[in-house]
Amino acid sequence: MIHALAPELHRLPAEALRRELRSRLRGCHFTDSDLRVGAVSGSSLERMRPLFPLHPTRAAVLMPLVDRGEELTVLLTQRATDLRHHPGQISFPGGRLEPGDEDAVAAALRETEEEIGLRREFIEVIGCLPDHVVISGYRVTPVVGLVRPGFELVLDPTEVSGTFEAPLRHLLDPATHARRIHRVGDQELEVLDLPWGGHRIWGATAGMLLTLREVLGGTALHGD
Repeated sequence: MIHALAPELHRLPAEALRRELRSRLRGCHFTDSDLRVGAVSGSSLERMRPLFPLHPTRAAVLMPLVDRGEELTVLLTQRATDLRHHPGQISFPGGRLEPGDEDAVAAALRETEEEIGLRREFIEVIGCLPDHVVISGYRVTPVVGLVRPGFELVLDPTEVSGTFEAPLRHLLDPATHARRIHRVGDQELEVLDLPWGGHRIWGATAGMLLTLREVLGGTALHGD
């Protein structure tokens, strides 16, 4: 369920954003009808559907929102360049659900600690976003967590080549988003990029951030 519209999210002070995050994400439950597919325009959405896996593997990622006091930042990773899926792309830490994982939250926390060394005692899980289906064959649950400062990252170089933080308010601002054409197979699709500091956030990662904006009461991604 998506809630009513909020004030312009990118203009809210950090304290107001914290309140919105906690009030709108706690207790959220989503169904198969809420499935998302990434940062593509509404006109491209239907043409993408034949590319989706029929029986995707369950996976989870953590969307770490670092509480820097006057600013909330999003902690993002750059994937190692020799990975089989999405090499070199900007992403959130995460991976497939393993038999020992109780649920998507447990998987996201485990994978985050394995990939970047962010320990779970620094993370306050506040809720989940609708699942996202990706062409590589996964159905991914984004788990949103507030991260308190003081952590130290230890990267697994086989998974991650680097990390950076981007201001959440910047990523929530529609004026900072850029549309471009991206080819997938024989399809030309209009996608939305979220640029920051020389990085280009796109695909499922951008889609999850735009879904967060919608859940917080911002403009729907596929409202065009």
